[in-house]
Amino acid sequence: MLKRLQPVSTPKRGDVWLVDLGLVAKVRPCLVISIPAEDTDRALACLVPHTTSQRGTRFEVPSKSRFLKDGAFDVQNIITIPHAKLIRKLGACNAVEMTAIENTLKLWLGLS
Repeated sequence: MLKRLQPVSTPKRGDVWLVDLGLVAKVRPCLVISIPAEDTDRALACLVPHTTSQRGTRFEVPSKSRFLKDGAFDVQNIITIPHAKLIRKLGACNAVEMTAIENTLKLWLGLS
């Protein structure tokens, strides 16, 4: 008998989720940067992974959230995954962190 997966609540922009990124990237916290999908949309979320192995690049945004280890969000590593890969919500970024991540994302994508 197949085990049914519990439906994932809709991830919201600014939420940080524990996400299964597959064998190579493992399970790690990720920040949702996309807007919530509607019923007619694909159930996908665009994410910025959190890393504790910082390289000191201009595209890493340090994170000081109490629910994360010391590290940074690696904007160069943006990914899109199905909602089914989201394991559980850990918390949310504050407005200051989100602004820093948005500005860094604009720089990386040449939108500023």
